[in-house]
Amino acid sequence: MAAEVQRWSKRRKMEVVLRLLRGESLDEVSRDVKVEISRLEAWRDKGIHGLEEAMREREGDPVQAQLDEVNRRLGELIMENELLREKAKKSIFLPGRSRR
Repeated sequence: MAAEVQRWSKRRKMEVVLRLLRGESLDEVSRDVKVEISRLEAWRDKGIHGLEEAMREREGDPVQAQLDEVNRRLGELIMENELLREKAKKSIFLPGRSRR
């Protein structure tokens, strides 16, 4: 009989990884959830890596806040510039107007 293939959701994997991080043994969790130890170790390692990455992010980073504000303002100015260009094109090339 072929082994049953299970699809593991992100949520279910997180629950299993949390069990491992709380100190349950790999053998015990492996038997309980019917997943091989190597796969559980990979999930645990990914979970730890994700936590490390999340902790690296700076909350309330003033440089990032300033960069976000500059990008927002740049977007506004680009939009405004495009609108003025379109308006200028229409007013310059109206029929019957002199180009002088």
